Amino acid sequence: METTRLDDVAAGAAPLFENRDWRLHADGLEHRETGYFIERDALTARRPDGYWEWPLHLSEKSWCGVRSFREAFSAALEAFGFAPDRKLTLSFALGFGTRVGGAAPDAFVPLADLVRLRAPAPRHVAAIRPLVAASA
Repeated sequence: METTRLDDVAAGAAPLFENRDWRLHADGLEHRETGYFIERDALTARRPDGYWEWPLHLSEKSWCGVRSFREAFSAALEAFGFAPDRKLTLSFALGFGTRVGGAAPDAFVPLADLVRLRAPAPRHVAAIRPLVAASA
């Protein structure tokens, strides 16, 4: 008869990594407050253009802070033997934006807000006066 010690069960359930917002388990990555879960096999999901799904998707969530997510996502990739690439960095930049100023740790601005097109300023058009022939 095989017995299981309580310590063995607790060790198996212990997170592989955790930070203020995320926990990494053997089966995936979990947001501590919301319970949002990314399965281990889905971590490397890509869009057809090669960008990583999760940084782009989670950038739309108001509860997802970029620093803690990036840290946890990187830890998950390393723990499970998945290699990050250039498109991962670009996926974070496209999703969460770039740092503007030095405010809060998660003060990132989406790129769309930085490059939003504006209507051109109205141009002053000089009044057109007809040419008048000089009298002889």
